[in-house]
Amino acid sequence: MPVVNTEVLDTTSDVATTTTLLHETIPITGSILSGTYGTLIAGDNIKNYTHGMFQSVYDYPYLSSSANHIFDLTVGFDETSGLSGSANVQNAKKLNLYNQFAQVLMGYTSSNADGLKKFESDLNLDGVGSINDCFFVSFSRLLTKDQIKRNSFSITIGTGSWAAPTPFAKNMVLTDASASLSDQGVKNVNGGDYAVLYDAHNDARGLVFYQAGIAVISGSVFSSASLGAGAGVSDFYKHPTWGNQTWRQAITGAAISGSCDALRHRIQNISFNNTTEINSKIYFCRVPHNKFNYSANPTYVSGSKIRVKNVASDNPVSYITTVGLYSSAGELLAVAKLSEPLRKDPTNDMTIRVRLDY
Repeated sequence: MPVVNTEVLDTTSDVATTTTLLHETIPITGSILSGTYGTLIAGDNIKNYTHGMFQSVYDYPYLSSSANHIFDLTVGFDETSGLSGSANVQNAKKLNLYNQFAQVLMGYTSSNADGLKKFESDLNLDGVGSINDCFFVSFSRLLTKDQIKRNSFSITIGTGSWAAPTPFAKNMVLTDASASLSDQGVKNVNGGDYAVLYDAHNDARGLVFYQAGIAVISGSVFSSASLGAGAGVSDFYKHPTWGNQTWRQAITGAAISGSCDALRHRIQNISFNNTTEINSKIYFCRVPHNKFNYSANPTYVSGSKIRVKNVASDNPVSYITTVGLYSSAGELLAVAKLSEPLRKDPTNDMTIRVRLDY
């Protein structure tokens, strides 16, 4: 049967390029993050490292071959936050983590002494309203794919006591509801597009970076006086030695893993839509009436006569089963099989549409 090749395609009219965005809803429940595997907080699906700079969360005990990496957690603060001190636990690491995320995601500026842009509570990048102490939630590519879909991110965090952090009245829901697919409420920086995470009172509580798949949760979630607890949550974390600690006491006096444990203990759920970008090249293969009416298959003829012709004067008949995509040098690059043979003779012509996804 004949093979249709595309050596003579007109690239201006016979080739088209399209992009398709596929979305998938990703729900992460608090029960997976804390309490499902092993003891509360320190579950078998939580991995801490000897360097102590971040904590990894899995959907199953991490030593199992079935485990999938969900996200990494860490904390950090800026030099200008008033939290830095040589006596603090892992002080240098917390400073370095903040600066590293700021450098990669926000970029550099000439307006700050250290040359780094700060995380801010709006999209102005004017240095006003900086988020100087925060959590960093870095989602795995397994979940985010190419990026997080705008206007789909939501995280519910409990601001109650350490023993009971997530009663309904004490839950704070942060969303990127101000962001839209038409670039409203979105800013582009070194780390890609980002939007502000607002609570129900329209107070800025963090940021979400869509392409990077990173959420920045401000410490104000636990330290703001608007929580109705004076300076914030009085028992954000229960230190094994020092007992109950506020957010500021924990971020300076506890290890990074301890603050990460406290946040996981308080997350009720996380939800977002990921995005998979599929690029397609569409080839319109023109089959004119006077071509591809004869097959190169040896069984097409018998005794130098076309087998499918009953009368010598009849038109030849063939069936197209395959389309070959060739390079300009005549090299076969791809083969497409038709779902059923297409009858071809000198009385008809056709256009075969071939889509190549990548």
